[in-house]
Amino acid sequence: QVQLVESGGGLVQPGGSLRLSCAAPGSIFSINVMGWYRQAPGKQRELFATITSGSISFYVDSVKGRFTISRDNAKNSVYLQMNSLKHEDTAVYYCNAGTRVGTFWGQGTQVTVSS
Repeated sequence: QVQLVESGGGLVQPGGSLRLSCAAPGSIFSINVMGWYRQAPGKQRELFATITSGSISFYVDSVKGRFTISRDNAKNSVYLQMNSLKHEDTAVYYCNAGTRVGTFWGQGTQVTVSS
């Protein structure tokens, strides 16, 4: 199973920032929408940000104004800048890429917000 490659998670204090990166291998092409999901302990995985190939972005209310999704189509990559992090942002973060032939996932990266 081809996977996206994520990086950038870690431990950060409340109010801090982190930047996540996600790259799709060259074998995945014609990516339409890319997105970020997260799964907190004991909860379901939830979608919170997406971006189209034309850079139209969407955010759920809980991250709007704090998180910024961006992408580099030439590098088959998507990024997530997270500012003003809160305890409730603690989760495993997954990137996702949608194509005509299927949906691909990253392996997940842990983000922990704690003092």
